[in-house]
Amino acid sequence: MSGHENHPMVPRLRFPEFRYAGEWITVELGRFSQLVTKRVGDSACIPYTITSGVGLISQEEKLGRTIAGNSLRNYIVLQKDDFAYNKSATKAYPQGFIALYAGGDQAAVPNSIFTCFRVDRNQVVPAFLGKLFSINLHGRWLRKRIAVGARAHGSLQVGDDDLMAIPVPLPRGAQSLSEQQKIADFLSSIEDLIEAETQKLDTLRTFKVGLIRELFPRSGEVFPQRRFPEFQAMAEWEIKTLAELAENLDSRRIPVAGKDRVKGEIPYYGASGVVDYVHDYIFDEDLLCISEDGANLLARNTPIAFSISGKSWVNNHAHVLRFESRYIQKVVEDYLNSISLEDYLTGMAQPKLNRAKLDTIPVPIPRDEDEQKAVADCLSCLDGKITAQSRRIDVLRAHRLGLMQQIFPKGCDGIA
Repeated sequence: MSGHENHPMVPRLRFPEFRYAGEWITVELGRFSQLVTKRVGDSACIPYTITSGVGLISQEEKLGRTIAGNSLRNYIVLQKDDFAYNKSATKAYPQGFIALYAGGDQAAVPNSIFTCFRVDRNQVVPAFLGKLFSINLHGRWLRKRIAVGARAHGSLQVGDDDLMAIPVPLPRGAQSLSEQQKIADFLSSIEDLIEAETQKLDTLRTFKVGLIRELFPRSGEVFPQRRFPEFQAMAEWEIKTLAELAENLDSRRIPVAGKDRVKGEIPYYGASGVVDYVHDYIFDEDLLCISEDGANLLARNTPIAFSISGKSWVNNHAHVLRFESRYIQKVVEDYLNSISLEDYLTGMAQPKLNRAKLDTIPVPIPRDEDEQKAVADCLSCLDGKITAQSRRIDVLRAHRLGLMQQIFPKGCDGIA
């Protein structure tokens, strides 16, 4: 294979059979690829869209329907192992995302925001190249070639020449394809494990949804479908409004800057930043904000935030409720997360839940404190399993990324 060599490249981690296969080289993408421009026309093709960081997904699967309409005729046709470059910027992929189409049927993607290409499989293993693009190989190269604000119809202005000039690191010599395939198969096995663990997580979450439906009485009823044995003979649950169950702290406000508040002294939470309780207070560290000047920040989407204790503040678009016990709070929190609150929202353009409506929301609650605790502990135990499973997936993903950073030569990811 011909290419241009910028500097010696050797992966830090290499399979034993390739340890002495020599240095890798960089080859321009266009040296082993050609653009795909064939349009659908009257052909039968499945329209696809893309999820950044995930890949190509049929419009039917992602959106629940096909949105191509008459424009499908102008879509670009993809065959198995073709690549589609989506020129829409995302937070994870600011220079756009390049996905490998691994399906068997003919697919189609919008020509307006996609550039597609096909590689010479005698020179490059498509799955191997797909792994490189998944860690943003193209990002570092395109970052310097996309002008700030260079967009057309919402997509980045990226020329075909710049795309085809992306330097791709490849093993050298007669064993090149074998090493590429070995790397692709190895990483795919880890991804299969992550997928299996993700399905377990989805199963746990689905199980919780079903469990909540059985642990709580149905609308208009006062007995749950499923009850712990020791409470079978107990009285029916009571229906209470949120105004009866919790103290509303909406009147509390962030102190005025420059008077009695030092910058960063009081934690500030956007509405979706207060999501779960940890011992005496609840928050999500990733969504924690600190108010710079004491002014209220814009609310996030979640209309209700719960706070048990501690000196914390939320903006006036959120509602903070303090409960008598964390058991009642847990019961209320999971119940509210399991039902629709649409009937309590006001406003059309930007629906919101005002305090008057909030106070009237009915919630079924066990009369007995021990039953409250039993329900809360059951749901918390399940939450613990969900959290542990989610962390396991995070560890596997971090492990995969760490391996990729060693299996590929330094600088293959798009991080500067």
